[in-house]
Amino acid sequence: MQKLTLFSLILLLFFFTTKVHAVQRGRMVGTKKEITDVNTNKEVQELGKFSVEEYNREILNMQQSPLRSVGLGDTNGPLNFVKVVEAQKQVVAGLKYYLKVEAMQDGVSRIFDAVVVVKPWVHESKKLLNFGPSSRLSLPEAPSEQM
Repeated sequence: MQKLTLFSLILLLFFFTTKVHAVQRGRMVGTKKEITDVNTNKEVQELGKFSVEEYNREILNMQQSPLRSVGLGDTNGPLNFVKVVEAQKQVVAGLKYYLKVEAMQDGVSRIFDAVVVVKPWVHESKKLLNFGPSSRLSLPEAPSEQM
């Protein structure tokens, strides 16, 4: 009986320390985590570029796509990637990235929401799940200097 109680206590301690360790490292499965170094994070910038390239490939192929159409008036022309301005990641079966991507379309800077899943253990490790206009359609203007 004493061995069973000791075993139960060790097992409980193991699960508790594992959960605390995961929370401290920000690795809880399912929680979104803000990526703070977006401008200097090469992986995030590459994923933003990938999402714009995938969108452009879909519109150039004129195939039916499961991706949302950009739908900004009559212009559905190709986009030119500028940069990722915000990003979050979520641990799923791989990593899911939620990106706010700045891109130029017909000479106008716009913001798009992209969702990309990365599974490094599969052949085609990146997949664009969603791409469309952000509720924030343009970048905030820089504050003007007042004298």
